[in-house]
Amino acid sequence: MSNLPGIVITGASGRMGQMLIKTVMASDKCTLVGAVEREGHDWVGRDVGEAMGGAALGVLVTDDALEAFSHAQAVIDFTAPEATLAFSALAAQAHCVHVIGTTGMSDTQIAKLEPAGRHTTIIRAGNMSLGVNLLTKLTKMVAQALDDEYDIEVVEAHHNRKVDAPSGTALMLGEAAAEGRGVKLDDVRESGRDGITGARKQGDIGFSAIRGGDIVGEHDVMFISGEDRVILRHVATDRSLFAKGAVKAALWGQGKKPGEYDMMDVLGL
Repeated sequence: MSNLPGIVITGASGRMGQMLIKTVMASDKCTLVGAVEREGHDWVGRDVGEAMGGAALGVLVTDDALEAFSHAQAVIDFTAPEATLAFSALAAQAHCVHVIGTTGMSDTQIAKLEPAGRHTTIIRAGNMSLGVNLLTKLTKMVAQALDDEYDIEVVEAHHNRKVDAPSGTALMLGEAAAEGRGVKLDDVRESGRDGITGARKQGDIGFSAIRGGDIVGEHDVMFISGEDRVILRHVATDRSLFAKGAVKAALWGQGKKPGEYDMMDVLGL
């Protein structure tokens, strides 16, 4: 048996699930001990490596998440909000670190993670990359420095299969801008303009979403005045960026006290 932390990947058949499996297998700091899919999925019962079209990895895909979690030190979860809530309860029961990269969670759903956070370590972020988290910190700093004479717009672009908008990262950036201005995002958020919307309200934070092709992830935070523009930008070119950040979070969480953390904690920002 390996002494390295064992990691379970949920949503194993998805693009991020497969990327996470490859990232864990390539790491010399952790080991893959489980892969989870929903009941009835045709990968269940198969070796995950073979299901992915490669060599056998000695790990069978299961639909019994609790059984898989009970043999792990961490679970990495990029699935869907309701599935993540179910996994959070099981991770707490198994006392393994729960790394959540799931996007599209409502405030109500996020609040439902709190009971699990009393029993295990939860690390949740709208984006797991170092660059985006640096961008988030910079966004807050610029918003603090510039008054509301500067309009703030968050523009994001993703692939055509992404189901939520604005992206979790865009909302994370909007939250940082709102915090920098000392306001609540819900009070100043403006999304999805269409038709005769009227003039832009001073102090609002606007969001625009682009969907197309296989864009991994692009985010611009624009501070726009009548005289100039300050634009902060991050462009992701490979999904492995997020997988590497998630594995880093899973390793960082080992030995941490139960509670809810984010990538700023992981990165010490």
